[in-house]
Amino acid sequence: MRTALTDMLGVDFPLVAFSHCRDVVAAVTNSGGFGMLGAVRFTPDQLDEELSWLDAVTHGRPYGVDVLIPTQLAGRDEGLSADETAARVPAEHVEFARDLLLRYGVIGNGDDFQLRPAAAVQYEEENVKALLDVAFSHPVKLVASALGVPSPELVARAKSGGVPIAALVGKVEHARRQAAAGVDLIVAQGHEAGGHTGEITTMVLTPQVTDAVAPIPVLAAGGIADGRQIAAAIALGAAGVWTGSVWLMTEESETDAAVREKFAAASSADTMRSRVRTGKLARQLRSSWHDEWESAGSPGALPMPLMEMISDSAFQKIGQAAAAGSPEAYSLQSYFVGQVVGMLGSVRPAAEVVYAMIESYIEAVARLTEISADN
Repeated sequence: MRTALTDMLGVDFPLVAFSHCRDVVAAVTNSGGFGMLGAVRFTPDQLDEELSWLDAVTHGRPYGVDVLIPTQLAGRDEGLSADETAARVPAEHVEFARDLLLRYGVIGNGDDFQLRPAAAVQYEEENVKALLDVAFSHPVKLVASALGVPSPELVARAKSGGVPIAALVGKVEHARRQAAAGVDLIVAQGHEAGGHTGEITTMVLTPQVTDAVAPIPVLAAGGIADGRQIAAAIALGAAGVWTGSVWLMTEESETDAAVREKFAAASSADTMRSRVRTGKLARQLRSSWHDEWESAGSPGALPMPLMEMISDSAFQKIGQAAAAGSPEAYSLQSYFVGQVVGMLGSVRPAAEVVYAMIESYIEAVARLTEISADN
């Protein structure tokens, strides 16, 4: 199959798979798709190690790197350090989180609760530049920027190295802004997607964005887990798809066993957009964590990255307690996932997911062809 995306990236099938796990990235890339590694949680040294491993196991097949460059971040305009930003977290929020973990048996009476300042470090300009330095030192075939317009320096650097740059958008006006900035590929991410999303659904957003930024190729994202949905995206004018949630239920993914179990039992109605994980609206599996923070007695969510300093630390402890068999911690467990969680089913190898997508895409196109022939 050939589209503007397959030509741009040198892949067999117009499928981009975003994952924080290098094993998923490698499996998709080696199966004819394009693996995209989310770099935000890595230090530069860790990212270099991950990409060196990918270089070795993909044998020249293409993969890319995704970074988060938020345009709005608490403390950034004031030039605050991570520790100085952490000092802005109100004591009542820290106490609410500690009390919540105590009531659910995640920590004991004598245990302390500490913030995670590293949640701010990952977004600092110097750290993002260092991550990009590492990425460009490897044979990456695409760099993506989320939560903001890439800087002119980043665009120029990518283009000088012959590396296309992509950007994620949730509105047509955002797409036009990215096009003006010089990006090579735009991902139209719909309301139903996991993680940070806007208000407009993929079915509505994709054709509007393709019309607005033509001839720049557009990928559809949000609500895509099989080939039928890929066929629909192509019909809407997309050059391919950007996927994320579907890889969380693969054997290679980073997802905790307790989270996978909750995903398998979840319906599409069990996700919600909330600020109580990152400080920005992000779709995730609803849990007791959300119910508590959204309750009348909660002090409310803080802006990014203040909320992440709380939730990152809390979910590390929640994950450990859930793995140890605590039902209360299990009720708190959550992860970023889209509405397609209701159709993910059982855990499968990532390569099997790719092949199933290709097969169901072919079947969907064949049905359309039959309908056309009958008429």
